[in-house]
Amino acid sequence: MGRRPQVERKAKFMTSTLSAILSALELGHLDHTGDLRTLEAPPPAEAMEQTVSAVWSDLFALFPFSALERDIEDLGWGLVNLFHRAAAKKHQMIDRLTDEIRLLLAEQDGSEVATADLEDKIDLARKIEQSAEAYETMRDTAARHYLHETGRSWVPASGNRISLGTTAAIVDGRSYLQARRERVRDANMVHGTPVIFAGGRLRFASDDEAKQFADNLLRTLNAVRERVGDMYLVHGGDMKGIERLAASWAEQNGIQQLRFGLDRKLGDRAGFRRNEQMLSVKPRYVIAFQGNGVTERLVIEAKARGIHVVDRRGPLGTPPASRPCG
Repeated sequence: MGRRPQVERKAKFMTSTLSAILSALELGHLDHTGDLRTLEAPPPAEAMEQTVSAVWSDLFALFPFSALERDIEDLGWGLVNLFHRAAAKKHQMIDRLTDEIRLLLAEQDGSEVATADLEDKIDLARKIEQSAEAYETMRDTAARHYLHETGRSWVPASGNRISLGTTAAIVDGRSYLQARRERVRDANMVHGTPVIFAGGRLRFASDDEAKQFADNLLRTLNAVRERVGDMYLVHGGDMKGIERLAASWAEQNGIQQLRFGLDRKLGDRAGFRRNEQMLSVKPRYVIAFQGNGVTERLVIEAKARGIHVVDRRGPLGTPPASRPCG
């Protein structure tokens, strides 16, 4: 009986600690209006990766063979997105501080006060950048577990998935085009040789057919990569179709991705507009698997522009010429 108050106090402490942690993760608290000059460096990358891995392992070990199993994909996506949003919030702060730093530079009069203000702003921006990189480390660790758990590459609902400390990225197509127009070489730019991947949502009669198709798809991607060592993958970001297989392959191989989502405001014209945007990056190849009329039009336009098409619209991801007659 004597231990019960102690246990209750411990449980209460653990609950309050958990509440404090969750409260701290609320994105509304990620603000730089306070004095962040005293911030220490983020935890070591190895510690963050191990902690996220342990949390993921413990949490998702609860779900298999239970009523929650069907929710694994949605919950996993949300967990990765938590870190992604936190990093994005930090990047917004850095953008604001960058504007303030530019203004201070323009107004520099050489005084000690002005110099100190400028140094403080630069120091603060660097510390927030460290925080952004820390959240990206945790996001990318969680994204790797998501890929292993679901077989799907984690892609944000909108915008970019970039990392300050890594070369792999998933860049939003419209951000890329805007950055290119403005000649801004920043995180919204991808580097290398573009290769377009296109295909629709397919159904297979059996698991064997699905496996054969996936093998053909991966074999095709690997063959193109052998020819284009610095390739980055351009696609529409449909994570319910076969593009998710290509996106997962790219992530596993550290290949940057340029994703052109549909502009729903354009209605039936959206797919054709996306074709125009993807072709505007002047790809070396277009890899085409079975899809709808939009995919067919992409192939026609690519050939008209002299772009080599790797045509795999035949049965189970084979060249059309291999389609049996009769």
